[in-house]
Amino acid sequence: MLRHLAETLAFAVAGGLTLGFLGMPAGFLSGSILAVAGASLAGRPMLIPTAMMRILLVLIGISLGSVVTPETLHGMATYPLSIAALIVAMTCISFSGAFYLRAVHGWDKLTAYLAAAPGGLSQVMALAVELDSDVRAIAIVQTVRVVIIAVGLPAALALLGLVGHATGNVGGSFNPGQLDELAILVVASTVAAIVAYRVRFPGGLLFGAMLTSGALHGSGLIHVAMPWWATNTVMIAFGAVTGSRFANTPLRMLLHYLGAAFGSFAIALTITAIFAAGLVGLLTLPVAEVMIAFAPGAVDAMMLLALALHLDPVYVGAHHLTRIFFVSMTMPLVARHSARRLKPPDDASKPPRPRPPFED
Repeated sequence: MLRHLAETLAFAVAGGLTLGFLGMPAGFLSGSILAVAGASLAGRPMLIPTAMMRILLVLIGISLGSVVTPETLHGMATYPLSIAALIVAMTCISFSGAFYLRAVHGWDKLTAYLAAAPGGLSQVMALAVELDSDVRAIAIVQTVRVVIIAVGLPAALALLGLVGHATGNVGGSFNPGQLDELAILVVASTVAAIVAYRVRFPGGLLFGAMLTSGALHGSGLIHVAMPWWATNTVMIAFGAVTGSRFANTPLRMLLHYLGAAFGSFAIALTITAIFAAGLVGLLTLPVAEVMIAFAPGAVDAMMLLALALHLDPVYVGAHHLTRIFFVSMTMPLVARHSARRLKPPDDASKPPRPRPPFED
């Protein structure tokens, strides 16, 4: 396992440093994702242990909270309308994406809905197994969506001139005299993250650490920030987590489902853009900030993008936390309702599922 981990991190470092030093927005993250995903599809055994992933989530949360200031907390007055728009947008994405997969690709209702769900990958996969849906189809569509958003969104925002190219390192400089503050920050945030995780708070490791770090910095009790080299290292390592999701996925199977993945992604992106444009027209919010907050990508990757692009982590975090809660509460209800309606009166037949042409 250590050999596979070392190889995974080597690919991640090579890809992350390449795009990072070239100045691509969020280059350390997206470069790592692309390199590890490419190696996975080429058949290399890419692996990131669960324990390491959990440590990374806590460090991401600490880094995000470190950029909170009392001024950013005052901007929360604009959140209610924005969050209401987010909930409507996520509902539209779920049902429009499912309709597309059923109408164009012939997927059954349950598989289409789970594949189109805008987030909650681990819960989506658990439900897919429990309800006997097509696990591989859902996993590929969901993973492709996560990777496209994490890699493509910052590049698209840069091309449109909505964010600048990376001009420096993300994070702060570290003064050895602040070591005691840093220790307090890390210990307090880690304890809060573990508690949030134990009580099954959605995204508990990340949000527990982020909220604690944000409270300490927003109140002025703590001023130290995570060193820039630590933040960039976390981005590279977490890019490997996302890229390794393609492990053990034959290229032929991926190509078979790419049409469904890109089609459902295009629908999600269009709906997100419509709602974001309407919201920007009503409120004085940066376009890039709204797009990252509304993007139906993996919450950890989206929060890292907010950090890398120097966006307001409080605004972005509030929206992704809302999305996690909303999807977590509604998706099981809709999925089980769909499963009951699809269940035949006897065991003579089962609803059709999308299958790759080479499947037995």
